[in-house]
Amino acid sequence: MKKRAYRKHSFSMAHRFSTTMRSKHGAVYGWMLCVGSGWLLMPCSVVATNDASPHANSITAEYRDTAKKIIDTTMAGNDAWNKMEALCLEIGHRLSGSPQLDQAITWAVHTMKVDGQQNVIAEPVMVPRWVRGLESATMIAPRHERLGMLGLGGSVGTSQKGITAQVVVADSEEALKALGESVKGKIVLFNQAMPPYDPDRGSGYGTGVYFRTHGARLASEQGAVAVLVRSATARSLRSPHTGAMRYGDAKVKIPAAAITLEDTDMIARLVKRGVRVMVSLKMAAKTYPDVASANVIGELVGRSHPDEFVVIGGHLDSWDVGQGAHDDGAGCVMAMEAINVLRKMNLRPRRTIRVVLWTNEENGLRGGRAYAKQHEAELPRHVAAIESDSGAFAPQGFSVDCVDEQREAVAVEQLKEIVGLMQSLGPLEVNVGGSGADVSPMKPSGVVLMGHRVEGSTYFDYHHSMADTLDKVDPTLLSKNVAAMATMAYILADMPHPLGTRSMPMGTD
Repeated sequence: MKKRAYRKHSFSMAHRFSTTMRSKHGAVYGWMLCVGSGWLLMPCSVVATNDASPHANSITAEYRDTAKKIIDTTMAGNDAWNKMEALCLEIGHRLSGSPQLDQAITWAVHTMKVDGQQNVIAEPVMVPRWVRGLESATMIAPRHERLGMLGLGGSVGTSQKGITAQVVVADSEEALKALGESVKGKIVLFNQAMPPYDPDRGSGYGTGVYFRTHGARLASEQGAVAVLVRSATARSLRSPHTGAMRYGDAKVKIPAAAITLEDTDMIARLVKRGVRVMVSLKMAAKTYPDVASANVIGELVGRSHPDEFVVIGGHLDSWDVGQGAHDDGAGCVMAMEAINVLRKMNLRPRRTIRVVLWTNEENGLRGGRAYAKQHEAELPRHVAAIESDSGAFAPQGFSVDCVDEQREAVAVEQLKEIVGLMQSLGPLEVNVGGSGADVSPMKPSGVVLMGHRVEGSTYFDYHHSMADTLDKVDPTLLSKNVAAMATMAYILADMPHPLGTRSMPMGTD
Protein backbone atom coordinates (compact mmCIF):
# COMPACT_ATOMS: atom_id res chain seq x y z
CA MET A 1 0.00 0.00 0.00
CA LYS A 2 -0.28 0.39 -0.22
CA LYS A 3 0.68 3.62 -1.02
CA ARG A 4 1.34 3.60 -1.66
CA ALA A 5 1.92 8.13 -1.14
CA TYR A 6 -1.44 6.71 -0.21
CA ARG A 7 -4.38 9.09 -0.73
CA LYS A 8 -7.18 6.72 0.28
CA HIS A 9 -9.64 9.50 1.04
CA SER A 10 -11.32 12.71 -0.06
CA PHE A 11 -11.50 16.09 1.62
CA SER A 12 -14.15 18.75 2.16
CA MET A 13 -12.92 22.01 0.67
CA ALA A 14 -15.34 24.20 2.59
CA HIS A 15 -14.30 22.69 5.91
CA ARG A 16 -10.60 22.77 5.14
CA PHE A 17 -10.54 26.34 3.87
CA SER A 18 -12.32 27.47 7.02
CA THR A 19 -10.01 25.71 9.45
CA THR A 20 -6.52 25.76 7.89
CA MET A 21 -4.14 28.19 6.28
CA ARG A 22 -4.35 28.69 2.55
CA SER A 23 -1.54 27.86 0.18
CA LYS A 24 -1.36 29.01 -3.42
CA HIS A 25 -3.40 25.95 -4.48
CA GLY A 26 -5.62 25.29 -1.48
CA ALA A 27 -5.61 24.30 2.16
CA VAL A 28 -2.46 22.69 3.56
CA TYR A 29 -2.38 19.80 5.98
CA GLY A 30 -0.67 16.37 6.22
CA TRP A 31 -0.57 13.20 4.18
CA MET A 32 1.38 9.98 4.61
CA LEU A 33 3.97 8.84 2.07
CA CYS A 34 4.62 5.09 2.12
CA VAL A 35 8.04 4.17 0.75
CA GLY A 36 8.61 0.45 0.98
CA SER A 37 7.69 -0.31 4.57
CA GLY A 38 8.32 3.19 5.94
CA TRP A 39 6.10 6.22 6.29
CA LEU A 40 6.87 9.94 5.97
CA LEU A 41 4.58 12.83 6.85
CA MET A 42 4.38 15.30 3.96
CA PRO A 43 2.37 18.48 3.30
CA CYS A 44 -0.76 18.24 1.22
CA SER A 45 -3.28 20.69 -0.15
CA VAL A 46 -6.69 20.29 -1.73
CA VAL A 47 -7.95 21.97 -4.84
CA ALA A 48 -11.59 22.30 -5.80
CA THR A 49 -12.51 21.50 -9.37
CA ASN A 50 -15.68 23.43 -10.00
CA ASP A 51 -14.04 26.64 -11.25
CA ALA A 52 -12.78 26.57 -14.84
CA SER A 53 -9.22 27.66 -15.56
CA PRO A 54 -8.95 30.63 -17.92
CA HIS A 55 -5.62 29.29 -19.17
CA ALA A 56 -6.77 25.85 -20.28
CA ASN A 57 -10.20 26.24 -21.85
CA SER A 58 -8.81 24.76 -25.07
CA ILE A 59 -8.56 21.38 -23.31
CA THR A 60 -12.30 21.31 -22.75
CA ALA A 61 -13.05 22.40 -26.29
CA GLU A 62 -10.57 20.00 -27.86
CA TYR A 63 -11.37 16.86 -25.86
CA ARG A 64 -15.00 17.11 -24.75
CA ASP A 65 -16.32 14.78 -27.46
CA THR A 66 -13.41 12.35 -27.23
CA ALA A 67 -13.69 12.08 -23.45
CA LYS A 68 -17.39 11.31 -23.75
CA LYS A 69 -16.73 8.61 -26.35
CA ILE A 70 -14.06 6.97 -24.18
CA ILE A 71 -16.32 6.95 -21.14
CA ASP A 72 -19.40 5.75 -23.04
CA THR A 73 -17.45 3.02 -24.84
CA THR A 74 -15.84 1.78 -21.63
CA MET A 75 -19.11 1.68 -19.72
CA ALA A 76 -20.86 -0.13 -22.60
CA GLY A 77 -18.50 -3.08 -22.16
CA ASN A 78 -14.86 -3.93 -21.53
CA ASP A 79 -12.60 -6.79 -20.50
CA ALA A 80 -11.63 -5.56 -17.02
CA TRP A 81 -13.78 -8.01 -15.07
CA ASN A 82 -12.51 -10.95 -17.09
CA LYS A 83 -8.95 -9.87 -16.30
CA MET A 84 -9.78 -9.55 -12.60
CA GLU A 85 -11.23 -13.05 -12.53
CA ALA A 86 -8.14 -14.48 -14.19
CA LEU A 87 -5.75 -12.72 -11.84
CA CYS A 88 -7.65 -13.19 -8.59
CA LEU A 89 -9.30 -16.58 -9.06
CA GLU A 90 -6.79 -18.47 -11.20
CA ILE A 91 -3.62 -17.06 -9.63
CA GLY A 92 -4.62 -15.55 -6.29
CA HIS A 93 -2.28 -13.81 -3.85
CA ARG A 94 1.16 -12.90 -5.19
CA LEU A 95 3.88 -12.16 -2.64
CA SER A 96 7.29 -11.13 -3.92
CA GLY A 97 9.49 -14.13 -4.63
CA SER A 98 6.55 -16.55 -4.79
CA PRO A 99 5.59 -18.88 -7.64
CA GLN A 100 2.24 -17.07 -7.77
CA LEU A 101 3.90 -13.75 -8.58
CA ASP A 102 5.94 -15.45 -11.29
CA GLN A 103 2.69 -16.83 -12.69
CA ALA A 104 1.08 -13.37 -12.57
CA ILE A 105 4.01 -11.85 -14.47
CA THR A 106 3.68 -14.51 -17.17
CA TRP A 107 -0.08 -13.91 -17.30
CA ALA A 108 0.30 -10.14 -17.62
CA VAL A 109 2.82 -10.42 -20.46
CA HIS A 110 0.64 -12.93 -22.32
CA THR A 111 -2.56 -10.94 -21.78
CA MET A 112 -1.13 -7.66 -23.05
CA LYS A 113 0.32 -9.39 -26.10
CA VAL A 114 -3.06 -10.99 -26.85
CA ASP A 115 -4.66 -7.55 -26.48
CA GLY A 116 -2.31 -6.28 -29.19
CA GLN A 117 -0.21 -4.00 -26.99
CA GLN A 118 3.25 -3.06 -28.23
CA ASN A 119 6.73 -3.50 -26.77
CA VAL A 120 5.47 -5.91 -24.12
CA ILE A 121 8.36 -7.05 -21.92
CA ALA A 122 9.19 -8.26 -18.43
CA GLU A 123 12.08 -6.15 -17.12
CA PRO A 124 14.18 -8.10 -14.56
CA VAL A 125 14.21 -6.99 -10.93
CA MET A 126 15.73 -8.77 -7.93
CA VAL A 127 13.30 -8.92 -5.01
CA PRO A 128 13.28 -10.18 -1.41
CA ARG A 129 11.81 -13.57 -0.63
CA TRP A 130 10.09 -13.94 2.72
CA VAL A 131 8.04 -17.07 3.41
CA ARG A 132 5.41 -17.13 6.15
CA GLY A 133 5.33 -20.83 6.92
CA LEU A 134 3.06 -22.36 9.56
CA GLU A 135 2.09 -20.03 12.37
CA SER A 136 -0.21 -19.77 15.34
CA ALA A 137 -0.87 -17.71 18.43
CA THR A 138 -2.76 -19.20 21.36
CA MET A 139 -3.77 -17.69 24.67
CA ILE A 140 -3.13 -20.39 27.27
CA ALA A 141 -4.00 -18.41 30.41
CA PRO A 142 -6.35 -17.46 31.96
CA ARG A 143 -8.01 -19.87 29.52
CA HIS A 144 -7.19 -21.60 26.25
CA GLU A 145 -8.19 -19.75 23.05
CA ARG A 146 -6.73 -19.64 19.57
CA LEU A 147 -6.01 -16.04 18.46
CA GLY A 148 -6.58 -14.69 14.97
CA MET A 149 -3.07 -13.78 13.80
CA LEU A 150 -0.84 -13.16 10.81
CA GLY A 151 2.93 -12.85 11.02
CA LEU A 152 4.28 -9.52 9.81
CA GLY A 153 6.22 -9.48 6.56
CA GLY A 154 9.95 -9.66 7.17
CA SER A 155 9.63 -11.05 10.70
CA VAL A 156 11.96 -13.72 11.98
CA GLY A 157 10.40 -16.96 13.13
CA THR A 158 10.38 -18.68 16.49
CA SER A 159 12.01 -21.99 17.33
CA GLN A 160 9.95 -25.06 16.57
CA LYS A 161 8.91 -25.11 20.21
CA GLY A 162 7.71 -21.53 19.97
CA ILE A 163 7.70 -18.75 22.53
CA THR A 164 5.43 -18.87 25.58
CA ALA A 165 5.41 -15.78 27.76
CA GLN A 166 3.31 -13.37 29.75
CA VAL A 167 1.79 -10.47 27.82
CA VAL A 168 2.21 -6.80 28.72
CA VAL A 169 0.21 -4.11 26.93
CA ALA A 170 1.30 -0.69 25.66
CA ASP A 171 -0.70 1.82 23.62
CA SER A 172 2.17 4.27 23.00
CA GLU A 173 5.95 4.57 23.13
CA GLU A 174 5.61 6.41 26.41
CA ALA A 175 3.55 3.56 27.87
CA LEU A 176 6.17 1.06 26.69
CA LYS A 177 8.97 3.03 28.34
CA ALA A 178 6.93 3.32 31.52
CA LEU A 179 6.82 -0.49 31.75
CA GLY A 180 10.58 -0.39 32.16
CA GLU A 181 12.24 -3.60 33.34
CA SER A 182 8.93 -5.46 33.46
CA VAL A 183 9.12 -5.91 29.67
CA LYS A 184 12.08 -8.31 29.89
CA GLY A 185 11.12 -11.84 28.91
CA LYS A 186 7.57 -10.78 28.02
CA ILE A 187 5.50 -10.52 24.84
CA VAL A 188 4.53 -6.91 24.21
CA LEU A 189 1.08 -6.27 22.76
CA PHE A 190 0.86 -2.87 21.08
CA ASN A 191 -2.72 -1.66 21.33
CA GLN A 192 -2.74 1.53 19.28
CA ALA A 193 -6.12 1.87 17.57
CA MET A 194 -6.38 3.05 14.00
CA PRO A 195 -8.89 5.94 13.91
CA PRO A 196 -12.21 5.32 12.13
CA TYR A 197 -12.49 6.63 8.58
CA ASP A 198 -13.39 10.30 8.41
CA PRO A 199 -14.54 11.97 5.17
CA ASP A 200 -12.33 14.99 5.86
CA ARG A 201 -9.27 13.42 7.46
CA GLY A 202 -9.29 10.06 5.73
CA SER A 203 -8.31 6.67 7.09
CA GLY A 204 -5.73 7.34 9.79
CA TYR A 205 -3.62 4.53 8.35
CA GLY A 206 -0.36 6.31 9.19
CA THR A 207 -1.26 6.09 12.87
CA GLY A 208 -2.38 2.49 12.58
CA VAL A 209 0.86 1.16 11.09
CA TYR A 210 3.41 2.82 13.37
CA PHE A 211 3.88 -0.12 15.73
CA ARG A 212 3.46 -2.62 12.92
CA THR A 213 6.54 -1.07 11.37
CA HIS A 214 8.64 -0.21 14.42
CA GLY A 215 7.18 -2.21 17.31
CA ALA A 216 9.62 -5.13 17.22
CA ARG A 217 12.66 -2.84 17.37
CA LEU A 218 11.22 -0.76 20.20
CA ALA A 219 10.18 -3.76 22.29
CA SER A 220 13.46 -5.65 21.77
CA GLU A 221 15.38 -2.67 23.16
CA GLN A 222 13.63 -3.30 26.48
CA GLY A 223 14.17 -7.06 26.44
CA ALA A 224 10.87 -8.33 25.01
CA VAL A 225 10.90 -11.79 23.43
CA ALA A 226 8.16 -11.12 20.84
CA VAL A 227 5.57 -8.53 19.83
CA LEU A 228 1.92 -8.66 18.88
CA VAL A 229 0.33 -5.60 17.25
CA ARG A 230 -3.25 -4.53 16.84
CA SER A 231 -4.19 -4.98 13.15
CA ALA A 232 -4.14 -1.80 11.05
CA THR A 233 -7.87 -1.49 10.45
CA ALA A 234 -10.71 0.33 12.14
CA ARG A 235 -13.34 -2.40 11.60
CA SER A 236 -13.03 -6.14 11.99
CA LEU A 237 -14.93 -9.39 11.83
CA ARG A 238 -12.05 -11.10 13.65
CA SER A 239 -9.80 -10.77 10.62
CA PRO A 240 -6.07 -10.14 11.13
CA HIS A 241 -4.23 -7.77 8.76
CA THR A 242 -0.58 -8.31 7.84
CA GLY A 243 1.96 -5.86 6.42
CA ALA A 244 5.64 -5.01 6.37
CA MET A 245 7.75 -4.46 9.48
CA ARG A 246 11.33 -3.27 9.89
CA TYR A 247 14.05 -4.12 12.38
CA GLY A 248 16.17 -1.11 11.54
CA ASP A 249 19.21 -1.05 13.82
CA ALA A 250 17.77 -3.53 16.34
CA LYS A 251 20.51 -5.56 18.03
CA VAL A 252 18.11 -8.43 18.64
CA LYS A 253 15.43 -9.44 16.15
CA ILE A 254 12.28 -10.77 17.76
CA PRO A 255 9.18 -12.29 16.10
CA ALA A 256 6.30 -9.97 15.25
CA ALA A 257 2.69 -10.73 14.37
CA ALA A 258 -0.61 -8.88 14.01
CA ILE A 259 -3.72 -10.06 15.83
CA THR A 260 -7.37 -9.12 15.39
CA LEU A 261 -9.01 -6.11 16.99
CA GLU A 262 -11.27 -8.43 18.98
CA ASP A 263 -8.37 -10.44 20.41
CA THR A 264 -6.38 -7.28 21.11
CA ASP A 265 -9.29 -5.81 23.08
CA MET A 266 -9.82 -9.08 24.97
CA ILE A 267 -6.20 -9.30 26.12
CA ALA A 268 -5.99 -5.59 26.94
CA ARG A 269 -9.12 -5.79 29.10
CA LEU A 270 -7.86 -8.88 30.92
CA VAL A 271 -4.53 -7.22 31.67
CA LYS A 272 -6.31 -4.07 32.86
CA ARG A 273 -8.32 -6.24 35.25
CA GLY A 274 -5.07 -7.53 36.70
CA VAL A 275 -5.35 -10.95 35.09
CA ARG A 276 -2.10 -12.67 34.07
CA VAL A 277 -2.30 -13.43 30.33
CA MET A 278 0.00 -16.05 28.80
CA VAL A 279 0.38 -16.53 25.03
CA SER A 280 2.17 -19.20 23.03
CA LEU A 281 3.48 -17.95 19.67
CA LYS A 282 4.79 -20.21 16.91
CA MET A 283 6.09 -18.85 13.60
CA ALA A 284 8.08 -20.66 10.90
CA ALA A 285 8.77 -17.42 9.01
CA LYS A 286 12.06 -17.16 7.18
CA THR A 287 13.82 -14.74 4.83
CA TYR A 288 15.71 -16.30 1.92
CA PRO A 289 18.21 -14.76 -0.53
CA ASP A 290 16.81 -12.40 -3.16
CA VAL A 291 15.22 -13.94 -6.24
CA ALA A 292 14.49 -12.80 -9.79
CA SER A 293 11.21 -11.06 -10.55
CA ALA A 294 10.12 -8.45 -13.08
CA ASN A 295 8.18 -5.30 -13.84
CA VAL A 296 5.78 -5.88 -16.73
CA ILE A 297 5.56 -3.20 -19.43
CA GLY A 298 3.25 -2.78 -22.41
CA GLU A 299 2.60 0.24 -24.61
CA LEU A 300 0.20 2.04 -26.88
CA VAL A 301 2.84 3.76 -28.99
CA GLY A 302 2.31 7.42 -29.79
CA ARG A 303 1.69 8.55 -33.34
CA SER A 304 4.06 11.54 -33.46
CA HIS A 305 6.11 11.58 -30.22
CA PRO A 306 6.61 7.88 -29.45
CA ASP A 307 9.65 8.63 -27.26
CA GLU A 308 7.56 10.72 -24.82
CA PHE A 309 5.61 8.81 -22.20
CA VAL A 310 2.57 8.86 -19.96
CA VAL A 311 2.98 6.01 -17.48
CA ILE A 312 -0.06 4.35 -15.89
CA GLY A 313 -0.02 1.34 -13.62
CA GLY A 314 -0.27 -0.44 -10.29
CA HIS A 315 1.74 -3.05 -8.41
CA LEU A 316 1.34 -6.68 -9.41
CA ASP A 317 2.54 -8.19 -6.13
CA SER A 318 0.32 -8.55 -3.07
CA TRP A 319 0.52 -10.01 0.39
CA ASP A 320 0.24 -13.77 0.74
CA VAL A 321 -3.36 -13.79 1.97
CA GLY A 322 -6.62 -13.15 0.20
CA GLN A 323 -6.43 -12.61 -3.56
CA GLY A 324 -4.85 -9.16 -3.82
CA ALA A 325 -8.05 -7.90 -5.46
CA HIS A 326 -8.28 -4.28 -4.32
CA ASP A 327 -4.59 -4.18 -3.38
CA ASP A 328 -3.59 -4.01 -6.11
CA GLY A 329 -4.98 -6.32 -8.75
CA ALA A 330 -7.58 -3.67 -9.54
CA GLY A 331 -4.94 -0.99 -10.17
CA CYS A 332 -3.09 -3.27 -12.58
CA VAL A 333 -6.26 -4.23 -14.45
CA MET A 334 -7.38 -0.58 -14.71
CA ALA A 335 -4.15 0.31 -16.49
CA MET A 336 -4.12 -2.78 -18.71
CA GLU A 337 -7.72 -2.26 -19.78
CA ALA A 338 -7.36 1.51 -20.21
CA ILE A 339 -5.00 1.13 -23.16
CA ASN A 340 -6.99 -1.87 -24.39
CA VAL A 341 -10.09 0.33 -24.65
CA LEU A 342 -8.14 3.05 -26.46
CA ARG A 343 -6.61 0.56 -28.89
CA LYS A 344 -9.99 -0.96 -29.73
CA MET A 345 -11.32 2.55 -30.35
CA ASN A 346 -8.38 3.27 -32.68
CA LEU A 347 -7.44 6.24 -30.49
CA ARG A 348 -3.72 6.72 -30.80
CA PRO A 349 -2.42 9.79 -28.97
CA ARG A 350 0.61 11.89 -29.86
CA ARG A 351 2.70 10.35 -27.08
CA THR A 352 3.12 6.78 -25.90
CA ILE A 353 0.99 5.49 -23.06
CA ARG A 354 3.09 2.98 -21.14
CA VAL A 355 1.52 0.52 -18.72
CA VAL A 356 3.87 -0.51 -15.92
CA LEU A 357 2.93 -3.27 -13.49
CA TRP A 358 5.48 -2.95 -10.69
CA THR A 359 6.82 -5.82 -8.64
CA ASN A 360 7.60 -5.81 -4.90
CA GLU A 361 5.72 -2.74 -3.74
CA GLU A 362 4.47 -4.40 -0.58
CA ASN A 363 7.76 -5.34 1.06
CA GLY A 364 10.58 -3.51 -0.62
CA LEU A 365 9.64 -1.11 -3.46
CA ARG A 366 12.30 -2.78 -5.60
CA GLY A 367 10.14 -2.53 -8.73
CA GLY A 368 9.57 1.20 -8.46
CA ARG A 369 13.23 1.90 -7.77
CA ALA A 370 14.38 -0.39 -10.58
CA TYR A 371 12.09 1.27 -13.12
CA ALA A 372 13.41 4.72 -12.28
CA LYS A 373 17.00 3.49 -12.57
CA GLN A 374 16.53 1.41 -15.72
CA HIS A 375 14.69 4.26 -17.47
CA GLU A 376 16.74 7.12 -16.07
CA ALA A 377 17.65 8.43 -19.52
CA GLU A 378 13.95 8.52 -20.48
CA LEU A 379 12.64 10.26 -17.37
CA PRO A 380 13.04 13.80 -18.81
CA ARG A 381 10.59 12.63 -21.50
CA HIS A 382 8.05 11.26 -19.01
CA VAL A 383 5.12 13.66 -19.22
CA ALA A 384 3.33 12.09 -16.25
CA ALA A 385 3.29 8.91 -14.16
CA ILE A 386 -0.04 7.77 -12.66
CA GLU A 387 -0.39 5.03 -10.07
CA SER A 388 -3.61 3.40 -8.93
CA ASP A 389 -3.18 1.70 -5.55
CA SER A 390 -6.28 2.45 -3.51
CA GLY A 391 -8.73 -0.16 -4.74
CA ALA A 392 -11.60 -0.12 -7.22
CA PHE A 393 -14.13 1.91 -5.29
CA ALA A 394 -16.03 4.93 -6.65
CA PRO A 395 -13.57 7.20 -8.51
CA GLN A 396 -12.95 10.56 -6.85
CA GLY A 397 -10.27 12.11 -9.04
CA PHE A 398 -6.51 12.45 -9.11
CA SER A 399 -3.76 13.86 -6.95
CA VAL A 400 -0.70 15.59 -8.40
CA ASP A 401 2.82 16.03 -7.08
CA CYS A 402 5.89 17.56 -8.72
CA VAL A 403 9.22 18.79 -7.37
CA ASP A 404 8.86 21.82 -9.67
CA GLU A 405 6.19 23.90 -7.92
CA GLN A 406 5.61 26.13 -10.93
CA ARG A 407 5.00 23.16 -13.18
CA GLU A 408 2.78 21.62 -10.52
CA ALA A 409 0.67 24.78 -10.40
CA VAL A 410 0.15 24.75 -14.16
CA ALA A 411 -0.59 21.02 -14.06
CA VAL A 412 -3.29 21.60 -11.46
CA GLU A 413 -5.10 24.04 -13.74
CA GLN A 414 -4.91 21.63 -16.66
CA LEU A 415 -5.99 18.61 -14.63
CA LYS A 416 -8.99 20.48 -13.25
CA GLU A 417 -10.03 21.05 -16.84
CA ILE A 418 -9.57 17.37 -17.70
CA VAL A 419 -11.50 15.98 -14.72
CA GLY A 420 -14.27 18.41 -15.60
CA LEU A 421 -14.79 16.26 -18.69
CA MET A 422 -15.37 13.15 -16.53
CA GLN A 423 -18.13 14.29 -14.20
CA SER A 424 -20.46 11.64 -15.60
CA LEU A 425 -18.34 9.19 -13.58
CA GLY A 426 -19.07 11.06 -10.35
CA PRO A 427 -17.87 14.25 -8.64
CA LEU A 428 -14.12 14.19 -9.36
CA GLU A 429 -11.51 16.50 -7.85
CA VAL A 430 -7.84 17.33 -8.24
CA ASN A 431 -5.77 17.21 -5.06
CA VAL A 432 -2.28 18.59 -4.59
CA GLY A 433 0.24 16.34 -2.88
CA GLY A 434 0.55 12.58 -2.99
CA SER A 435 0.84 10.08 -5.81
CA GLY A 436 1.95 6.48 -5.33
CA ALA A 437 4.84 4.56 -3.80
CA ASP A 438 5.99 2.98 -7.07
CA VAL A 439 6.13 6.25 -9.01
CA SER A 440 7.80 8.15 -6.15
CA PRO A 441 11.40 7.30 -7.22
CA MET A 442 10.76 9.37 -10.39
CA LYS A 443 10.01 12.54 -8.44
CA PRO A 444 13.63 13.80 -8.15
CA SER A 445 13.85 13.74 -11.96
CA GLY A 446 11.00 16.25 -12.21
CA VAL A 447 8.33 13.87 -13.51
CA VAL A 448 4.78 14.99 -12.74
CA LEU A 449 3.45 12.26 -10.47
CA MET A 450 -0.24 11.49 -10.06
CA GLY A 451 -2.34 9.25 -7.88
CA HIS A 452 -5.66 7.79 -9.02
CA ARG A 453 -8.04 8.45 -6.13
CA VAL A 454 -11.14 6.54 -5.07
CA GLU A 455 -13.62 6.61 -2.20
CA GLY A 456 -11.81 5.04 0.75
CA SER A 457 -14.22 4.42 3.61
CA THR A 458 -14.03 0.60 3.39
CA TYR A 459 -10.63 -0.02 1.79
CA PHE A 460 -8.87 -0.84 5.05
CA ASP A 461 -11.58 -3.29 6.03
CA TYR A 462 -10.01 -5.65 3.47
CA HIS A 463 -6.46 -4.32 3.10
CA HIS A 464 -3.68 -6.90 3.66
CA SER A 465 -6.15 -9.48 4.91
CA MET A 466 -7.79 -12.72 3.83
CA ALA A 467 -10.86 -10.63 2.95
CA ASP A 468 -9.21 -8.85 -0.02
CA THR A 469 -10.99 -11.02 -2.54
CA LEU A 470 -12.76 -10.54 -5.85
CA ASP A 471 -16.25 -10.55 -4.36
CA LYS A 472 -15.45 -7.20 -2.70
CA VAL A 473 -14.99 -5.54 -6.12
CA ASP A 474 -17.99 -3.93 -7.84
CA PRO A 475 -17.79 -4.54 -11.63
CA THR A 476 -19.50 -1.24 -12.45
CA LEU A 477 -17.16 0.78 -10.26
CA LEU A 478 -14.21 -1.08 -11.78
CA SER A 479 -15.39 0.02 -15.23
CA LYS A 480 -15.76 3.62 -14.06
CA ASN A 481 -12.17 3.58 -12.88
CA VAL A 482 -11.01 2.14 -16.20
CA ALA A 483 -12.88 4.94 -17.95
CA ALA A 484 -11.28 7.58 -15.72
CA MET A 485 -7.80 6.16 -16.27
CA ALA A 486 -8.26 5.80 -20.03
CA THR A 487 -9.63 9.32 -20.43
CA MET A 488 -6.91 10.93 -18.32
CA ALA A 489 -4.11 8.95 -19.97
CA TYR A 490 -5.31 9.71 -23.48
CA ILE A 491 -5.67 13.46 -22.97
CA LEU A 492 -2.31 13.77 -21.19
CA ALA A 493 -0.66 11.82 -23.99
CA ASP A 494 -2.38 13.78 -26.75
CA MET A 495 -2.28 17.40 -25.53
CA PRO A 496 -0.11 19.56 -27.81
CA HIS A 497 2.06 20.60 -24.87
CA PRO A 498 3.23 18.39 -21.98
CA LEU A 499 1.37 18.47 -18.68
CA GLY A 500 2.51 21.37 -16.54
CA THR A 501 3.71 23.51 -19.45
CA ARG A 502 2.12 25.98 -21.83
CA SER A 503 4.57 25.29 -24.65
CA MET A 504 6.14 22.24 -26.31
CA PRO A 505 9.69 21.84 -24.96
CA MET A 506 9.91 18.08 -25.56
CA GLY A 507 8.86 17.73 -29.15
CA THR A 508 6.93 19.52 -31.87
CA ASP A 509 4.18 18.43 -34.23
